[in-house]
Amino acid sequence: MRKIGIIMNGVTGRMGTYQHLERSIVAIRKQGGLRLPGGEVLMPDPILVGRNEHKLRALAQKYGIDRWSTDLDACLANPEDEIYFDVQTTLRRADGVRAAVAAGKHIYCEKPTGVNLAEAVELARLAQAKGVKHGVVQDKLFLPGLLKLQQLVETGFFGRILAVRGEFGYWVFEGDYEPAQRPSWNYRKEDGGGIIVDMLCHWRYVLSNIFGDVKALSCYGATHIPQRFDESQHAYDATSDDAAYTTFQLDNGIVAHINSSWCVRVDRDELFQLQVDGTEGSAVAGLRNCKVQHRANTPKAVWNPDVPDPNCYREQWMDVPTRHEPDNAFKVQWEMFLRHVVLDAPFKFDLLEGAKGVQLAELGLQSWAERRWVDVPALSID
Repeated sequence: MRKIGIIMNGVTGRMGTYQHLERSIVAIRKQGGLRLPGGEVLMPDPILVGRNEHKLRALAQKYGIDRWSTDLDACLANPEDEIYFDVQTTLRRADGVRAAVAAGKHIYCEKPTGVNLAEAVELARLAQAKGVKHGVVQDKLFLPGLLKLQQLVETGFFGRILAVRGEFGYWVFEGDYEPAQRPSWNYRKEDGGGIIVDMLCHWRYVLSNIFGDVKALSCYGATHIPQRFDESQHAYDATSDDAAYTTFQLDNGIVAHINSSWCVRVDRDELFQLQVDGTEGSAVAGLRNCKVQHRANTPKAVWNPDVPDPNCYREQWMDVPTRHEPDNAFKVQWEMFLRHVVLDAPFKFDLLEGAKGVQLAELGLQSWAERRWVDVPALSID
């Protein structure tokens, strides 16, 4: 068995605790480690890092982890910890990654990778110049519903794809009589909040990896709820966008439109759904499920509002079967990155890909501010 030390910075937050710690690193440890070719087993050895000693100690005790620290510099000085993982708030991420690169650590981090494109590109350049391996979380690509959708694309089910329509979101309570489901910083621009910054990073890698690269976009943002209540039920002004309505033009002619909102009540099967329409068939994919309608099974709809419609449209779709239940999306990508570090296995989701997500979010904000379409230029770190 081979141990690999991982500095996990910021795991006291919701995403860090449940997806990256409990369902990824702790899950890998519970399964006996990650099996490598030749019979070797790789065992993650995490050290939890943060600012709150009480929370770190409690997490370590809960998950059976021996090491935790409030001293990041001391952790970075330990040569046995090869990987630095950052799931802090966006405003703090760049400083941690810079320090870790300087210490020669391999980098794995959440998105957005920077508060702006310049910062995100800088981190990618620093990591490349240092020669460390680096990756960014792109979790939605490994969800069961989107894996089924990608398989449909690869097998040519759709024929020529015409358009993609997405709906993401749910009602996030204001925090007065019902506690909000998201932290208050999400709604303060000065703290790095905003749904455009948060979600367009996701839509960049989903669209690019499944359908085609984004060529141009038009985005309109809104702050629908101007006042919310924080974790102590104190009122505060919401200074960031809580909804975004974005149309994307892809380089192959596909048109995609995705609504992202924390101010919408859900009338769909899942909190995120994509409908894909092509000449030969259509599909509706969510986080876990996917259903299809082939050209041969498409009903003939006729517009006549004066009589009842005889079609039960939702009943005319077929479920794509689940041939095997995939593992947790975050855990799958963690295992990919660990193999990348120790075996040099391919891993294309690097800091440059993370910078592309920041680029799209920045252009979305620009489009909203200038009320116009904007082109998405090619991005490199050379």
